[in-house]
Amino acid sequence: MIIDAVLADAVRNNAEWCQAMCAAHGHPGTFGPRAWTSARRTPLYYPDAVTLTEDADTKDVLTGIDRTTPGASVKDSHARLDLAAEGFRLLFEARWIHRPADLPRPPAPAGWRPVRTPEELAAWALAWSDGDADEAALFRPELLADRATTIVGGYAADGRVLGGAVLSEAAGVTGVSNLFTTGDEDPSHAWAATLAAVPDGRPVVGYETGDALTAACAAGFGELGPLRVWLDA
Repeated sequence: MIIDAVLADAVRNNAEWCQAMCAAHGHPGTFGPRAWTSARRTPLYYPDAVTLTEDADTKDVLTGIDRTTPGASVKDSHARLDLAAEGFRLLFEARWIHRPADLPRPPAPAGWRPVRTPEELAAWALAWSDGDADEAALFRPELLADRATTIVGGYAADGRVLGGAVLSEAAGVTGVSNLFTTGDEDPSHAWAATLAAVPDGRPVVGYETGDALTAACAAGFGELGPLRVWLDA
């Protein structure tokens, strides 16, 4: 089915973005036939394992990850695993989303452009983290050298960061993650600017929950299916 194929692309794209983030921190993970895993603990907010297929099982995600201390997490991309018996708790649920390549894009608002320099990335990351320097350190300059990654920022006339997002190219689709706005900036502006930065002919995928999911659907996305994230207590 077409939806199943798009979902598989969305899952793979997201795992590739996790790989890029880990690589930027100096320790990329490993792709297996049914799961991506990291033998070292991953950066803040990033999973230690991601299921790639519907038939991935507990062994696929728990073998090869570091559980010597609490806090390891697993992204169950098809919401099929029950890791409670392994000492995990359900952290959150979300929905995969997809916007077809042939859907017209909204006009891009002024002031939005790719982040190019380490200094720009540092300011972008501080805005993303709402001023938390430890969280902002997640986004390292090495990401700027990754040809599959584009970080988009929105700027006011005085240089303030109004919002941003990350675009990742993999599996024939463009993934959107880390979309945010600051102050009273309209989230629809962030979605419009992000979609305008997507290469022509590319479907757009990602996952969202709550109000962010509502905003994505308003920007033309449809839902593909559920996912779950589990946390090792």
